[in-house]
Amino acid sequence: MVNKTTKKGALIEDFGRKELPFDNQNFSLLEYSDYFCNGFQKKLKCKDLGKKFTVINSYFFEYLNGYNIPTAFLEIESRNSIKLLKIDKFKFHIKILNYIDKRTAKIFGRKEGEALNLPLYEFHYGEEKETLISESHLLSFNLCTSDESRLIVRICSKVNAVLRSFFERRNLMLAEVNCYFGKHENKIYIVDDFTPKSLRVLNQDKNSKWIDPYKLDSSSHVKNYTDQIFNLMSV
Repeated sequence: MVNKTTKKGALIEDFGRKELPFDNQNFSLLEYSDYFCNGFQKKLKCKDLGKKFTVINSYFFEYLNGYNIPTAFLEIESRNSIKLLKIDKFKFHIKILNYIDKRTAKIFGRKEGEALNLPLYEFHYGEEKETLISESHLLSFNLCTSDESRLIVRICSKVNAVLRSFFERRNLMLAEVNCYFGKHENKIYIVDDFTPKSLRVLNQDKNSKWIDPYKLDSSSHVKNYTDQIFNLMSV
């Protein structure tokens, strides 16, 4: 992930996503622009992408809030930004897997795309290709406490159950989602990411025109996949 900071330290940017202070830094804004970078190499421009990412992310934040899952989301601030609590973000995130990805298939000699009986919760540090770490890394490098890591996994378990049910009721399957966390006044909240960049949703109907979320290699693929997720908001 490429991060940029302004001279005043006010801006954090990573491929179409900006995080900046708001209202005397008591809150923050998460702002999306109209481009998407797949594989951290090619920037893909899509009309109204930021607006749709904003709607989708806020929709799922509010949906999770309805199940008493603690999120930092407060409200939509503009057509392409949401207002969050000012959070001290953890330097790691959790990847939730309900289906076997390419790396796991290779390690365990299983078929890629096969459903898992139980979800996997992977800790990842940073955004490069090789980011997988263990819970021991979290504790050894003081990234969080053991109580915090257990709480984060419990929250992830509930997030996964709620979102899987949401998509299954629409005859779709949640293959993968990334959850980012932070602290505000010593309480842990989810701060990101329920956009099409993180949500990997599959349709096993071979006759379906559903876009493969693992192959978003063109602007049209990004647009169509985003539209498919966006249209679920009214289903």
